[in-house]
Amino acid sequence: MSKEILSKDIGHRIMLRRKQLGYTQEQASEKSGLSHQFFSTVETGRKNLRAESIIKVAKALEVSTDYLLMGTTNQVDIDNISKSLLKLSGTELHCLEEIIKNYFIALGYDDIEI
Repeated sequence: MSKEILSKDIGHRIMLRRKQLGYTQEQASEKSGLSHQFFSTVETGRKNLRAESIIKVAKALEVSTDYLLMGTTNQVDIDNISKSLLKLSGTELHCLEEIIKNYFIALGYDDIEI
């Protein structure tokens, strides 16, 4: 994979996660301690992040560095989701469980046990 494609892929994942959280570029850049202009160029793949900046962005966007760099999830991502689930009531959690089951069925998974 070329450096340019990798930069665009990382930037795209950053943008998607930022939007999932409802952050503007300015809010996300502030949370990560990066300038708004630099953050914008990273999202578009025109600039690369150094290791320390990847860590800052991952923390600000509550994802693992694995997700930002490679698009894969790890225990950090699972733990972040688990923390969010603690906010739900029992009824809300069971509704979400049903939604997840139906989502897996729609994806074609046959034997789902949650």
